[in-house]
Amino acid sequence: MLVLLLLIWKNKFKWCVFSLCGNQSSAGGIIAFRYTDLVRATKSFSEKLGGGAFGSVYKGVLSDSKITIAVKKLDGASQGEKQFRAEVSSVGLIQHLNLVKLICFCCEGDHRLLVYEHMLNGSLDGHLFKKSYNAAFLSWSTRYQITLGVARGLSYLHQSCHKCIIHCDIKPENILVDSSYVPKVADFGLATFVGRDFSRILTSFRGTAGYIAREWLSGVPITPKIDVYSFGMVLLEIISGRRNSSAGTSHDASSSSSYKHDEFFPVQAINKLHSGDVRSLVDPQLHSDFSLEEVERVCKVACWCIQDSEFDRPMMGEIVRVLEGLREIDMPPMPRFLAAIMEQSGAATSM
Repeated sequence: MLVLLLLIWKNKFKWCVFSLCGNQSSAGGIIAFRYTDLVRATKSFSEKLGGGAFGSVYKGVLSDSKITIAVKKLDGASQGEKQFRAEVSSVGLIQHLNLVKLICFCCEGDHRLLVYEHMLNGSLDGHLFKKSYNAAFLSWSTRYQITLGVARGLSYLHQSCHKCIIHCDIKPENILVDSSYVPKVADFGLATFVGRDFSRILTSFRGTAGYIAREWLSGVPITPKIDVYSFGMVLLEIISGRRNSSAGTSHDASSSSSYKHDEFFPVQAINKLHSGDVRSLVDPQLHSDFSLEEVERVCKVACWCIQDSEFDRPMMGEIVRVLEGLREIDMPPMPRFLAAIMEQSGAATSM
C-alpha cells in the first residue's frame, strides 16, 4: 500500500490527500478547519441533530460552498479523543457509496470536531421505530435496498480496505439515509483495525447492548464476524419494524435467563422461518405490500448472522451475493442461545 500524505497550507486550513492502493483505490481530501470557522458554520452550535455517549451532532452550512454539514462535537475526555482518532484514521481514508463521508475535522486545543456530509433523512432507527412525527414510512423495497447497501458497505470495510476495519457498533442509529434513502454506515468511533496478516484482534469490550456478539463478552480476540452478528440483529428489526426486545426486557447476551421468548423477536423469527410462516413476521404497516421471497431471504441471512459460533456466520461478501440473488442460502439451524431461551420459557410456563 502506498500512502501519500501531502500537506499544503492554504489560508485557514491544511489540505490532506490520501492515496490508497488495494482491491479498490480511492483518493480524497480532508480539510482541517479552525474552531472559529465551525462555530460560524453552525451558528454557535444552535441546531442540534442528535447526541451520543461522546458528544453531540449539530447542523451547519459551509459558507463558501453552501454545503449542509453535520458537525460532531466530541467531549474533552480521553474517550472523546480516542473516538476522534479512530474516526479520522478509518473513515477519513476510505470512500464508498455506503459509508458516510468525512469532509473535514478540527483538532485545535481541546476542541475535537468531525464534519460529515449531512444526511437529509437522518438515521434508520427514526424511520423504523417512528421516533419523530415526520419520520417517513419505509416501503419494503426501500428496506431491502437499505439491507443490501449496508451489507456492501460492511463488505468493503472487512474485505476491500488495506486493513480490515471492524466497525464494532452496527445498529440502526449508526445507519444514516440520504435524500434518496441510500444507506450510509456511520459513527466509526469504536472501529478497530486488523492487519491482513492476522485473523483477529484483542480489544476492549464496547458496543451497544442488544447487538453484541456473545463471544466478545467472553474476552476472546474478535473478528469481523462481530459486525456480522450485529448486522443480523438489525435485519430482524428491518423486517418487523420494531426493536428485537421490548423496553422492559434485558439485553444481557451473556445469559439466556434474562429473556422471555415471546418478547424476544429473534426467537419468533427463527421459529416462524422453520415453520414456513415468515409472512407473520413482517411489519403489519406494510399491509402485505412486500416480496415474500425477499423477506424469507433476509430472514435466513439474519438467522445465519446471529449463530452462536462465529465460524457458522457468513462473511459480508457472501451476504451481499445472497441479497443480490446470485447465491442460494440454506435453512439456518436454531442457535443454541435461542433454544435455551425457549427451553427456560417453557419450564417457567409449566411451573
